[in-house]
Amino acid sequence: MEYLKRKLHQFWTTKNEKSRRMRLMLIIVGILFGAIFLYKIIMSLFLSFILSRQSHVATVSEMKVSYSDWQPKVLASGSLRAIRGVNVTSEVAGLVQNIYFTPGSEVTEDTVLVQLNAENDIALLHSLEAQADLAKVTYVRDQAQFTALAVSKQTLDTDAANLKNLRAQVAQQEAFVRKKTIRAPFSGRLGINLVNPGQYINPGDAIVMLQTLDPIYADFYIPQQQLAQLSVGQDVFIKTDAYPKKIFKGKITTINPGIDTTTRNVEVEATVANPTFELAPGMFGSVEINVGSPERFLTLPQTAISFNPYGSIVYVLRKGEGKSKHAPLIAKQAFVITGETRGEQIQILKGLKEGDSVVTSGQLKLKNGAEVAINNSVAPSNNPNPNLPEEH
Repeated sequence: MEYLKRKLHQFWTTKNEKSRRMRLMLIIVGILFGAIFLYKIIMSLFLSFILSRQSHVATVSEMKVSYSDWQPKVLASGSLRAIRGVNVTSEVAGLVQNIYFTPGSEVTEDTVLVQLNAENDIALLHSLEAQADLAKVTYVRDQAQFTALAVSKQTLDTDAANLKNLRAQVAQQEAFVRKKTIRAPFSGRLGINLVNPGQYINPGDAIVMLQTLDPIYADFYIPQQQLAQLSVGQDVFIKTDAYPKKIFKGKITTINPGIDTTTRNVEVEATVANPTFELAPGMFGSVEINVGSPERFLTLPQTAISFNPYGSIVYVLRKGEGKSKHAPLIAKQAFVITGETRGEQIQILKGLKEGDSVVTSGQLKLKNGAEVAINNSVAPSNNPNPNLPEEH
């Protein structure tokens, strides 16, 4: 009995000890989780406090909307063409005997360029000339005998026909011999030599390019809607990629009387002075033509416009709440209708008025009603005629 009591006492003592340890462990775990939860709450409140103290003001550049004089223009792309330009060729076949030109040089009309071997042709010419001389002597003699009734009229007519035939053969051979001497058909600048002495050439083989470069033509196309704005004698201004900082002036000399039925465009030809031969045939050019009188339009830098599928918008700056002069500026979205562009400017046809303050850069970080601060140290350019950098 005593033994049983001791066992029961040990059992309850051990059970109470385990319960105390379990309660202690649960208390420690509860304290640990509570500490973590409290830490999260404190950090969240701290971050909220920090963010509430930070400024949400975005820095942008701005400018006032103002009027600018805008010269209406017709813009087109064209190519340059020589007033006269050919590949000099030969009408007859032959062996190149001499070359008398220097590639790249200037020549005048009728300058001898190439001489083909013409020895056999000249010999045949002399033979025909001798036959023609004999035919002339025979005709003169028979004419005297016909007067004395010593020969018939038929004999005299045969002599006359024979003389004419031989003279025609002489003229034909003279023309053939002249074709062996190849001359410049007009004045201009020569290109690269394509033949060599001793080379046999056939009719139509290219010998050298010849181009008249001053003046030079500029051909371009315009839509039929703009045809009424152009006239012969109107000034044109041409820019080329080869000389991006230089403008070449010319005048419209021809407007095609017909319009292309496929594109509904009309071809226009302008003549441009080219005394220094800077312009070359085949060169691409951008053409501008001033039409009408200058007009006044509200303008902005193109960077101020945000183009979207649902319309073009700008951010107009307004005073925020508060009567203090230090009240924040608010960026408000405004839809605008834009017109033509020139350089870095764009026309504003509707949506703004003169004097409105508009954001010109930094729009990507804005939303409607955002507070902004002005910093114009990095304002975009607003040049209607920017100079492009030279390529090296």
